[in-house]
Amino acid sequence: MTSPQTSAVGCVLSADIAVPEHERVLRFYAGVLTTGDTPLWRDDLMNSDGVPIIGLGERSPAHADLPLQWMPHIQVADVAASAARAVGGGGRELMHQRDDSGQSQWAVLSDPNGATFGIIPEVAPESIPPLEGGRIAWLDLTVTHAPETRDFFRDVVGWSSDDLGMEDADGPYADYVLRTPDGTAAAGVCHARGVNRDLPPVWLICLPVGDLEQSLEHARAHDGEVVDARRDREGRLTYAVVRDPVGAYLALVPG
Repeated sequence: MTSPQTSAVGCVLSADIAVPEHERVLRFYAGVLTTGDTPLWRDDLMNSDGVPIIGLGERSPAHADLPLQWMPHIQVADVAASAARAVGGGGRELMHQRDDSGQSQWAVLSDPNGATFGIIPEVAPESIPPLEGGRIAWLDLTVTHAPETRDFFRDVVGWSSDDLGMEDADGPYADYVLRTPDGTAAAGVCHARGVNRDLPPVWLICLPVGDLEQSLEHARAHDGEVVDARRDREGRLTYAVVRDPVGAYLALVPG
């Protein structure tokens, strides 16, 4: 995936979540993300450049209908049209912000599996600062009905897709790489089988950290849960899915 700060339809600009027990959860993430000799994130959850790529807000009555999920903010060509296609495709519109003239500014939607995401207009290139520190490295969604979910997001966001060959004990199958109109790989939709069998049907923002082992130790020690941890043939951690103290999930990779 390219930098989340890229100006392009289908690219992920940022992600956020509104949580109860805000101070407790902020301490959890500050410890999980600021590991290693040169952390990629600050303890206020901005990246090491001071760019606000992820946001952790307090849960208020305005957020009462939002699931406890990290919500990626995906750029689309037309917010109103994408929101309408989402609803027509079996999704839900949870929030929709319009200006005084009725022009759509952003929306929060969920797909037919309940995975929540935001859509925003394409951002002007000149408004995006250079980015060297932590970023959203990838975006993945694991669901039972993967082909239908792939088609939903192709229609709503404007992504195209490629098959990615997989195999488990039941035989070969294909997961899907979702691409922006210029062909850039932006996200993945996976079947809930094989190594992904037990992953939750939510968008997993994948964040790089300086020391993945240390990040997982902190998560376990501060009321989090390591749902999945994968290692290479040399035994090095390459990927992990973590559940935070209030039940939200995200993925971590080495920085």
